[in-house]
Amino acid sequence: MTENLLLAFGLTLFAGLATGIGSILAFFTSHTNTKFLSVTLGFSAGVMIYVSMIEIFVKAKVALVNALGLGPGSWITVGGFFGGMLLIASIDKFIPKQSNPHELKTVEDMNSPTSPGKKTDLLKMGTFTALAIGIHNFPEGIATFTSALQDPALGIAIAVAIAIHNIPEGIAVSVPVYFATGDKKRAFKLSFLSGLSEPIGALAAYLFLMPFPNDIMFGIIFAAVAGIMVFISLDELLPAAKRYDEAHLSIYGLIGGMAVMALSLLLFI
Repeated sequence: MTENLLLAFGLTLFAGLATGIGSILAFFTSHTNTKFLSVTLGFSAGVMIYVSMIEIFVKAKVALVNALGLGPGSWITVGGFFGGMLLIASIDKFIPKQSNPHELKTVEDMNSPTSPGKKTDLLKMGTFTALAIGIHNFPEGIATFTSALQDPALGIAIAVAIAIHNIPEGIAVSVPVYFATGDKKRAFKLSFLSGLSEPIGALAAYLFLMPFPNDIMFGIIFAAVAGIMVFISLDELLPAAKRYDEAHLSIYGLIGGMAVMALSLLLFI
């Protein structure tokens, strides 16, 4: 149990701090590799959708049906699934469009001409984007932690998928902050700190959920996690991947992510 706890916290920390990787990429590359971005975002979406619908949702239903019976367990599973979607949709709704971490920025945006007054707006946008990422990633931290605690192999897959989708979020913070201030350290620090909400989410799950372990609680959490990840994939990752799409690369990435996840699950049965 202790080993699982350490792994769960470690995976959540890894996933959250991938925002820092995005910041580093922005500073040390001269242009955005849009083909790579399209494939990897599609891949991340494929992993999330497949594992949510094939593995996590099923685990949630089995746990709830065993605890409550077929009828009530099935209804609560579906309710938890759409409840997770509603939660993440509500968070997105209250984030201003210009500060939304999924309004992707590119490295080339650093070289866009702007007036001194505009730099203040860019700094404000980068700061609010960091805050938005912090709010948005909190439930993702809970998702990664609880998944890893119940099934380490599943937790690794989810952590990798979330880490991939956190990389462009790091760029979304660092680009406007760096261009407004010219300070790489400040831009990296904000980007890095914005990812800490995921391990904070894991800590909250440990403190408030773990003391009361039972099938009903884990079933509801897993159903909500499935809903959160499907919503993120359909509302954020796939549209972002399509933005930079060439020759259906995002769809190939999506199918590749599903195939890798399917193979991983088969190997760990």
